[in-house]
Amino acid sequence: MPEQQFSYIQVKRSQAGLGLFAAAPIKRGKTIIEYVGKRIPTSVGDTLNNRYIFNVSSRCDIDGSPRSNTARYINHSCRPNCEAINRRGRVFIVARKNIKVGEELTYDYGTSYFEGVIQPAGCRCQQCFA
Repeated sequence: MPEQQFSYIQVKRSQAGLGLFAAAPIKRGKTIIEYVGKRIPTSVGDTLNNRYIFNVSSRCDIDGSPRSNTARYINHSCRPNCEAINRRGRVFIVARKNIKVGEELTYDYGTSYFEGVIQPAGCRCQQCFA
């Protein structure tokens, strides 16, 4: 899978490790990137210890672990500036607000991921980490 390349986003260091940042202004409502990877049955995804599994439906997950999936670098936030939108089984990250140059792109990973993975280790999003 070839690496996704975009002129308006870049991977950089963040408080949570690596993150995805705006390299140009991004307007509210803009589709920023697609979360891509191998489609696997949810029954298989549930058995994997993989933090890049994105649940698409009750039967399908996306394994977004390949580094070519640039969207995998978007970190969780309790107050996100983006959201994940499911369009016909494909997952797109869309800006919830206008995003300034240098601002980290974030979305809410959801209750089950938060309670199972983030909360036990301590949330490191900008709002909770401060």
